[in-house]
Amino acid sequence: MKTMTDTATPAIPSAAPAVAAPAPAAGAPLLELRGISKRFVQPVDLAGRLANLLGARNQPSVVHAVSDVDLQVRPGEVIGVVGESGCGKSTLGRVIAGINPPSAGELRYEGKPVAAMTAAERKAYGLGVQMIFQNPMASLNPRMRVLDIVGEAPVVHGLVPASGKAEYVAGLMRQVGLDPDYAQRYPHQFSGGQRQRIGIARALALKPRLIVCDEAVAALDVSIQAQILNLFLELRERLSLTYLFISHNLGVVGHVSDRVVIMYLGRVVEVAPTEVIFSRPAHPYTRALLAELPELDAVRRDYQPIQGELPSPLRPPSGCAFHPRCPHAFDRCKVERPELRRLQDGHLSACHLNEPPAPAGA
Repeated sequence: MKTMTDTATPAIPSAAPAVAAPAPAAGAPLLELRGISKRFVQPVDLAGRLANLLGARNQPSVVHAVSDVDLQVRPGEVIGVVGESGCGKSTLGRVIAGINPPSAGELRYEGKPVAAMTAAERKAYGLGVQMIFQNPMASLNPRMRVLDIVGEAPVVHGLVPASGKAEYVAGLMRQVGLDPDYAQRYPHQFSGGQRQRIGIARALALKPRLIVCDEAVAALDVSIQAQILNLFLELRERLSLTYLFISHNLGVVGHVSDRVVIMYLGRVVEVAPTEVIFSRPAHPYTRALLAELPELDAVRRDYQPIQGELPSPLRPPSGCAFHPRCPHAFDRCKVERPELRRLQDGHLSACHLNEPPAPAGA
């Protein structure tokens, strides 16, 4: 019986970026976010409502998952989104993919507001933006064979006739490095890396322009991570794909991204080209994340984790959200939220320390 194994490839770099992919095309953005916010509201439960009848003042709980995010994604670009767990990066990806509607702000695709699209335009947007999830076992239907997991959607949407589904799926499986003879197998009959390749084939089946990768390699072994990352880069070059690559691992993001977006507690705190993020980070949070990266060539280094805990999105701090954990915070940081300001071309940071000094005598 034929078997398939994920063979080893060179390990990904842990700190320095090594982007081996074509430069993103210039021109109008493929996707644009203007002030995008997403809030989740938990209504008052029965006990709380009964307590309110007796004079209590229980209010619905509001989680500010994403707040006022502005971002442009150009065709052919790979943007890495980085932050600690709970910073809102996955929620942002789900908003972009159309899984969760934004609570505020405007999402534009190919220059058109998504909220104002016709039914045909919205369908094109839904097909043009696909998502690859973190856990390939949880995101694949265990009762469906690969042939149907990958081939059902293109048939339903009229991209492929039902009679051509098997051939179409076989071509996609070859593209992602799977043997087409395994199209009749179920997800549990594959390894973790192979299951993720099935998830990639499913996303490619609808011929998307933008793929949102939500921690797409986090559940895989390190050697398999390298293979999947290399596959992403190969598909980008071959199919002219655009990626939004969400990860908590700066080393992984540095390997695949053209630009990096740093998020903290639902807000973007720094945006810059990948090489600038790694060589000249401007925000204290970005510097703290980089300081936690392992270095194989370091003779001796004292590990200094970021102090404190990530604040609750139910009760975000006033002013700069990072100020309770920032070693450089001063009084202004506690009361005034810094705006995302341009430091130089393509480099933005939201930190009072990066603002130009006030003119003398002002």
